[in-house]
Amino acid sequence: MYRGYDVKVGNLDNSEIDFVALKDGKKEYYQVCYYLADDSVIKREFGAFDNIGDNYPKYVISMDKFDMSQNGIIHRNIIDWLLDIK
Repeated sequence: MYRGYDVKVGNLDNSEIDFVALKDGKKEYYQVCYYLADDSVIKREFGAFDNIGDNYPKYVISMDKFDMSQNGIIHRNIIDWLLDIK
């Protein structure tokens, strides 16, 4: 919201997207977790986007320092994201 987005919680069928950010007619989807500690967490966080058919950016934000982006879903470290370091 600080960056000018209207932020909502997203619900899709039986799953939930942590945040849907809307600004200037565009969307961004965010899943947030502490660490992508094991395969079940990775599957849960990245899998939340499986039923979203549009091409708006999708992000997983965590404390992990290694880039774990996959299948067009962008992984960002929370500190870098907060400071907007790319």
